[in-house]
Amino acid sequence: MKRHYILTLLFFAFSFAAFAQERVTVKGYIKDAGNGETLIGATVLLSGTDKGTTTNEYGFYSLTVDPGQYTLVVTYLGYEDVRREVELLGNSTQDFELSESGTALTEVVVTAKEEDNNVSAVQMSVENLQMSTIERLPALLGEVDVLRSIQLLPGVSSVGEGAAGFNVRGGSIDQNLVILDEAPVFNSSHLFGFFSVFNPDAVKGVKLYKGGIPARYGGRLSSILDVRMKEGNSKQFEMQGGIGTIFSRLSVEAPIVKDKSSFLLAGRRSYIDVLAAPFLGDDLSGTKLNFYDLTLKTNYKFSDKDQVFLSGYLGRDVFAPGDQAGFSWGNTTGTVRWNHLFNDRLFSNLTFYYSDYDYAINFGDDPEEDAFDWDASIVNFSVKPEFSYFLSPDNVIRFGGQGIYYRFEPANAIAVSDGTEIDISINNQWAIESAVFLENELSLFKNKVKLNYGLRLSHFAYLGGRPVYEFGEAPRVGFARPLTGITETEKGEVVEDWFNLEPRAAVQYQLAPNSSLKASYQRTAQYIHLLSNTTASIPLDIWTPSTNNIDPSMADQFAVGYFRNLKENTYEASLELYYKDFSNLVDYVDGADLVLNEFVEGQTLSGEGRAYGAEFQLKKVKGRFNGWISYTLAKSERLTPGVNNNEYYDNRFDQTHNFNITGFYDLSERATLSATFVYNTGTPVTLASAGYYQLGYYVPHNEDGGRNNFRIPDYHRLDVSVTLDPKKENADRRWQGQWVFGVYNLYGRRNAFTVSGTQSEGRVIPGSPVMTESNQLSVVGSIIPSISYNFKFK
Repeated sequence: MKRHYILTLLFFAFSFAAFAQERVTVKGYIKDAGNGETLIGATVLLSGTDKGTTTNEYGFYSLTVDPGQYTLVVTYLGYEDVRREVELLGNSTQDFELSESGTALTEVVVTAKEEDNNVSAVQMSVENLQMSTIERLPALLGEVDVLRSIQLLPGVSSVGEGAAGFNVRGGSIDQNLVILDEAPVFNSSHLFGFFSVFNPDAVKGVKLYKGGIPARYGGRLSSILDVRMKEGNSKQFEMQGGIGTIFSRLSVEAPIVKDKSSFLLAGRRSYIDVLAAPFLGDDLSGTKLNFYDLTLKTNYKFSDKDQVFLSGYLGRDVFAPGDQAGFSWGNTTGTVRWNHLFNDRLFSNLTFYYSDYDYAINFGDDPEEDAFDWDASIVNFSVKPEFSYFLSPDNVIRFGGQGIYYRFEPANAIAVSDGTEIDISINNQWAIESAVFLENELSLFKNKVKLNYGLRLSHFAYLGGRPVYEFGEAPRVGFARPLTGITETEKGEVVEDWFNLEPRAAVQYQLAPNSSLKASYQRTAQYIHLLSNTTASIPLDIWTPSTNNIDPSMADQFAVGYFRNLKENTYEASLELYYKDFSNLVDYVDGADLVLNEFVEGQTLSGEGRAYGAEFQLKKVKGRFNGWISYTLAKSERLTPGVNNNEYYDNRFDQTHNFNITGFYDLSERATLSATFVYNTGTPVTLASAGYYQLGYYVPHNEDGGRNNFRIPDYHRLDVSVTLDPKKENADRRWQGQWVFGVYNLYGRRNAFTVSGTQSEGRVIPGSPVMTESNQLSVVGSIIPSISYNFKFK
């Protein structure tokens, strides 16, 4: 209880000065003058003072100052500055619309805030990517992709091409909370990881928290990827899209009531199967290999104090090599948000969302004689109220909570053999997760020191409604536990629950106008887990809640960093050091069977882990040539009783070196040359260290019981592209076209996805030794050229 009292006293102590005299508040929204989109992170300054703020996720700002005459200056990178003289004798509303700068060259926009923000902001371990940057990056088959873009940032990696999701600072992919307009997306990849589910025409901005996660976020151990959708053009009709090698896309946005209500509708569809159909044999006729998604958003401004947003996503992948077999997976989300302004200082957002991730498998020549059908899903509903109270320009309090209801459907499975139907389904599971948080952002000593600290109290309840299994002690450490009891439970009954306090804190100390030191600490809890023992997660992996047999995972992360800008903010440099300590990580016995296993909890193990490293980044953000270099030196290990001889082992996401170069060069006013080079240390893999012969066959054997005892070869790749924009003299035309020419994997590197050992082919002559060989699987092993055409009409 003492912690709660101390935190409360700190809030009151730091906030007291705000009420010492009569003050006035100026508030409003900052928007794009061309389409009415709100600008996230726009800067509002009082000229001649050190007072200022930035707009929140909805473009809203609030400044409380002494009465007087002021000049408000509004800035946003890539837009013309706006200055306005205001006399603040009482509370005032000042909305601004900014016009895009007509003279600015195309620049990499890793952060869209004011210059020096990377140094002066209290946040660290946070990356902002604007679509103007993502759209210029070379991409596979010329298609812009959000997830591939963030993998070029320090501390972010992937186990290879064709791997779904991404890894942050040594964490697994299920330790990343990916949200689209607040709704979680449980599988963020299309086409086995080659593309993300986010349509670039519908995305406004992307923000990745690798550390220093504010108290208002929770539910995952390693990162938060916050993807915000556009709101739709509230000024005029606009259509844009693209025609590419593998899929096409189209989006339409327009006002419903000008400056008051608008909508956005965007869709994509791939057509690999359509293009390949004429070349497939009879045995592959009817093959389906495609994905599609549809994104919708609309909003209505009821008054100066109330605005409602409605957004949704529907996407699906289908893979069916013929008429007799196939599987599919997809996400469905829906979000309703209500922004309300109680007064000039108190801003609120109330969110309701629905999210459903499901997948299905079916095969069989005759569904009445021999067939198999399996579908599974994870569904959740949530309500999330949040409040921001702007005490002063230097003091903001945020508070709120969240409640989530989960339904897990591990398997609805029916097998038919010789006409006999067998139900091998696994019972559903239910859970409730809830949290409350309190957070304070504060500037002290004339902005010399900035703080963001808070506390999150989370609760998780595993509910009844299915049999609860009890397992005894394993016969040996690291082996499966035997089933010892089954208890029936009522639906809604609390079987097991947990409470966790999650403190968060970040501090920034301004060394000089262009340099600062930062530090952060966070404790995070994760109550749902992805069961996967494959090298890379696949769409069929199973989500499970924490149960009486699986405890919540916990992580503590410490980070320190030095940030410095050079040559009048032309260059931005940063160095961050971090250490993460994990507990209750889900691991598995060797040879664990995770598929259609009602007693899978008995094959799970609880381990601990650690990850630490250094991240360096240098960005050039001005001039005809710009881009960034990032390098990560990292280590990620696990320790699980009974595994790897009870010693720490490198986890499957461990990459010692991760080096990326991203560059943009404006060849002319129309043409931009872009290139990326990626180098990663190969990821660990478990291979046999010995073997024995049986009946003339070689049987591989891991004699020392080591896990992840080898590494696949290092990964490196070079991509290039040229973007050709419309001629400047055609800038006023309603139809604007853009060509993108690209080459992925320019020098044709055959990067290994995994390595395995097998017996050599051919008949073995009696008495002669049996030869073995290693096999390397490469998902992409050649040069892939592409051409795509993007257009915009308004």
